[in-house]
Amino acid sequence: MKSDRLLSILLFLQTRGRVPARELADRLEVSVRTVYRDIESLSAAGVPVYAERGRHGGIALLPGYRTDVTGLTADEARALFVLATGSTHADLGLDGALGSALRKVMAALPAPHRPAAEATSRRILVDPVRWLGGPAPAPAVDTGELQAAVFTDRRLRLRYRHGGQERPRTYTVDPYGLVSKAGVWYLVADRRARPRLFRADRVAAVTVTGDAVRRRAGVELADAWEVLRREVEERPADVRATVTVRRSRLDMFLRILGPAVAAPPSGGDPATVELLLPEVRGARILLSFGPDVEVLSPEEVRADLAQVAAATAELYGGRAVVP
Repeated sequence: MKSDRLLSILLFLQTRGRVPARELADRLEVSVRTVYRDIESLSAAGVPVYAERGRHGGIALLPGYRTDVTGLTADEARALFVLATGSTHADLGLDGALGSALRKVMAALPAPHRPAAEATSRRILVDPVRWLGGPAPAPAVDTGELQAAVFTDRRLRLRYRHGGQERPRTYTVDPYGLVSKAGVWYLVADRRARPRLFRADRVAAVTVTGDAVRRRAGVELADAWEVLRREVEERPADVRATVTVRRSRLDMFLRILGPAVAAPPSGGDPATVELLLPEVRGARILLSFGPDVEVLSPEEVRADLAQVAAATAELYGGRAVVP
């Protein structure tokens, strides 16, 4: 609707300042001609908006102009109050600010929308942490400290410990920002002009250098994250394993191993499931299901599990069982 589009333009100009007409058209999915007609409508309504032609031109509001926009629809008001658990904001030191901001938004809402917004905040909760994920290890560097370093727009020097290694290594990186994925914080940064992921809980120390950040032209945080996300999720699986799962444990099995399942379970009880694993050792998680899950093939996966199970049995076999 035109009214929504006019409001979007106004909010975008207040946030960004001068914006090319083509960029506004692309974001709103309309033509440049429509954008200019909308600008004329805003101007006729008393909004001090103007357009400058030329290579460095664009559309902008007069300096200092601000407006309080409270014309939210009922669905927009409800959407603002669908929140994740406080841990994400607390990690960044923003839990107190979040509560204060929501109180201000609630006060600014049109009176008819307030009951629905309040009910949404009490009835809808989003918890981004996966089941059985366990508590994240305490990071050596506070996430809020890492956030502050990212906002300096300076290159960072990290002391970073990779998984399975005790001694941290040193990297100089150009940060794009932080991403919270399933309850785990990641620093997205370029190292030698290539995107890299660094788990925040493995950063042993962070130092802000005196050098300005050197990000790749035209690349934003969302762009770099998309590349890295695809690399992780679309990594080719080297091992295809066939397993059987007792039906009584199948729901839990699929909840934990869901991303590795190649096809829907088949058969009766036990069900047969095909898994795609990155390596032979990736099947060791199946030992947590005990005899409820059996690997039928390939033989190298069975052999690896048998070796781990035998070593575990030897470790505990000589000890008395406490009833």
